[in-house]
Order: sequence, then C-alpha cells, then structure tokens
Amino acid sequence: MKKIIVGSRKSLLALTQTKWVIDQLQALNLPYEYEIKEIVTKGDKILDVTLAKVGGKGLFVKELEQALLEGEVDFAVHSMKDMPAEMPKGLILATVPEREDPRDCLVTKNGFTFNSLPIGAKIGTSSLRRAAQLLAVRNDLEIESIRGNINTRLSKLENTDLDAIVLAAAGLKRVGLEEKITEYLHPDLCLPAVGQGALGIQARANDPEILEILKQIEHQPTRILVSAERALLHRLQGGCQVPIGAYASWAGNQVQLVGLVASLDGKTIIKEIALADPADAEELGIRVAEQLLVKGAEEILENLKGELS
Repeated sequence: MKKIIVGSRKSLLALTQTKWVIDQLQALNLPYEYEIKEIVTKGDKILDVTLAKVGGKGLFVKELEQALLEGEVDFAVHSMKDMPAEMPKGLILATVPEREDPRDCLVTKNGFTFNSLPIGAKIGTSSLRRAAQLLAVRNDLEIESIRGNINTRLSKLENTDLDAIVLAAAGLKRVGLEEKITEYLHPDLCLPAVGQGALGIQARANDPEILEILKQIEHQPTRILVSAERALLHRLQGGCQVPIGAYASWAGNQVQLVGLVASLDGKTIIKEIALADPADAEELGIRVAEQLLVKGAEEILENLKGELS
C-alpha cells in the first residue's frame, strides 16, 4: 500500500485538523496509508513577540511549503487564515474542505459576556484585528498580547489577571473544548480573519495523483466564500498580522462579502459590503478591497507599517 506523507504543524489544533483530513480520506477506502510529518514553523518558535512585530507573511506555513517543494511531504494541512494570499511557484491550494464555525468567541473567567465585562477589563489576544474591533466598541478595555496554543492561552486566563481571552471558535470546537466558550462574537461586532474556520490543503501543482485524491474532499461552497475573502486580502496586500477582517456568506444564491480595515486603537473602522454571483467571488473580493482603499484603508495600512516597525 502506497504511503502518503502529510505535513502538519506540531500543535494540538494543527494535528487534530490534519487527522480530521486523513479521516475524511480514509473514509474513501482508497489504497493508501497516511503518515504525519510534524514540522515546526517560525511562528511556533517565536512566542515572546507579537506576530505583527515578527513581521512577514506566512509565519506558520513557510517551512511546510518548503517541505512540499523539496518532496519531503505529499501535501500539507494549514489553517486557511494562516495562508498568505499568494502561493509559492509550484504549489496550489489543492482542496478546501467544509468550513467550521468562522466566528471569534470570548472565553471569560467569571462568565461575563462582552457587554457585561467590568470597566477596564483585561482581554488577552495577539490579534490586532480583534483588538481594534473590540476597542472600537469599548475603549475602556485593556488589551494584553498573549501568544501560544489554545491550552497555553486558556491557562493564562486561569492563572493571570486576565478577565477574558478571544479565540477562534473553530479551534475550540475542533479540539473538543467548545464548552469553554462563554459567548460567540457576532461578525457585526468582530469580523473574522480571512479564511477563519476553513482549512487549506496545499500540494504540488505537478502531482496529479495527490491532486486527484484531495479533490474528493473538496467543499465547493466553502472554496467560493474563501476565494472572495482571499481576493480581498491579496488586493490589500495584507498578511494575517494586520487588522483586516473579511467574512463571506451566502445571501440566497449570491455571495455577500463584508470587508474591514481598522486602525490599531479602533478609533477608525472602515467597512464595506457587497454582493455578487458565485462565479464572480474573486472579483467581489477585489471590488470590496478597492472600495475600502477609496474610503481610506491605504492610509491606515501605511501608518500601521510605521507603528509596527
């Protein structure tokens, strides 16, 4: 039986996601066996600095992409929100399985909801996007940068003076910790990151056997929505460490895309919404990005470079 080597980061969430993908493939009863190769990325190594300060795109994917290009692994499983809008030459987004919950969520120490958190409450998040949007609604909050995997962040909530942390709901659901969620944050309050809740499976463009296998777990509706979000990110030239949010959903037979760019302090939030047919999902992403730029997003993103350097 032919063995397929699958690249994954080492975290519990990454391995859970990779095993889920393998389970979907094994259910097809194809004549293959699967082995996971665990790979440490730059983003996993540097934990004492905020992602935005580390700089660069693809902090959680570059080493996996290198392993693919060098033939060490046959495909790699990523969290879509970690994937830069552009792929290295020779690699493609081979398949996009069905998306988990795209929302952000709040985990609080004393059961407080976002609105009932006390004045000056301390919220832990390493995401500039989350911090900016929460400050836009409640500028009394104190944002503290925290990094690390899900369990590390949950333990920081328990063992420090943090009142709450913000995480992606999908991650908690995937690792079986859904009961920790105090409140789901509606996209109107906190627009998710591009591709949040979705997985991106990357493979070599010239590997037809692997591409044929992966194609069988494709979820076309998810790919359409994610392609709109990623086109917006690409047009704005943003990485996953910039306060850019995008959320595509179905409005009847059409795709609705909400895009957002925010200043770090949350005082300026630029938001745009538009609809298009599914076949025009990428064009929709570009159009919404263009509208954000017209409204002043470019200036915000330029200023941000100065603030983070």
